[in-house]
Amino acid sequence: MNPIVLKDALTNIEAISESLDWKPFRPGVDIARIYSTPEAGPEAAFLRYQPGASIPQHIHSGYEHIFILKGTQIDRSGEHGAGTVIINPPGSSHSITSPEGCIILIIWDKPVVLVGY
Repeated sequence: MNPIVLKDALTNIEAISESLDWKPFRPGVDIARIYSTPEAGPEAAFLRYQPGASIPQHIHSGYEHIFILKGTQIDRSGEHGAGTVIINPPGSSHSITSPEGCIILIIWDKPVVLVGY
């Protein structure tokens, strides 16, 4: 397998955002998958939140790394803007909202478990 190279993705997401293959993920949130593995293994993707969009409460079954590239998002630890890296350990839980909208890069070991679904 060849390496995946996403030039300027972390420093200028606008440069590649229009070329990504965005698909609906949750109401108001689109996903552009970078890679996924079979049998609930590691995945990486960009998420694009429309203003006011949210992700419901969920529990992490593995590590989750979030890199905020544009805009802001709010979770249990506060409001975080572009340039912030958040690492959620296994067993942690949170919900996310983005009042102004945002684009993030997310990398996770294992899928999350939605609470109450």
